[in-house]
Amino acid sequence: AGRLRPANPIYRDVMVRALGYRTQVALPESLAGRWMDGKRLDMTALLKAFQQFWRENADSYHKKSEYIEAAPHLVLQAFLQRVVNGGAYITREMAVGRGRVDVCVQYAGKSYPLELKLAGRGARQRGLEQTAEYMDAFGAKEGWLVIFDRGPKKPWSKKITWSTEKLAGGKTIHVVGC
Repeated sequence: AGRLRPANPIYRDVMVRALGYRTQVALPESLAGRWMDGKRLDMTALLKAFQQFWRENADSYHKKSEYIEAAPHLVLQAFLQRVVNGGAYITREMAVGRGRVDVCVQYAGKSYPLELKLAGRGARQRGLEQTAEYMDAFGAKEGWLVIFDRGPKKPWSKKITWSTEKLAGGKTIHVVGC
């Protein structure tokens, strides 16, 4: 179909990890396992910490990134990898052409699905629908939709947001603005 795709899931994981490796190793080692307690991963606290990290560092990552469009997604995945490396498994699905990246952290028998999107027309509504579908695939009742707003004139006070949507069937989606 004219698109490049990794031949298998291992290559897909290796490619993303290689692209984010410099970021991952530059992150403080103190992040490793920080929001994991052997029974659960506190994804909400982890993502709130990421919001602060992104607010403080986004400009430098945009300036030095070779992959400007993918920079927010790669940095978040590197952050996740630094936190859970060796203690959890991260599943990634690059939905090329569909404007999203699906990430699911699996830890202690639980799944933590995340949908990553760039802000744009309809991103929130499409993202909520996609996140709900992704949650279904993993049997999860809670999910996170992370929307990166790269608008240069928009102040951080408007970019860094958090809201929670309650859906039918007892599902909860946290919408994380970065």
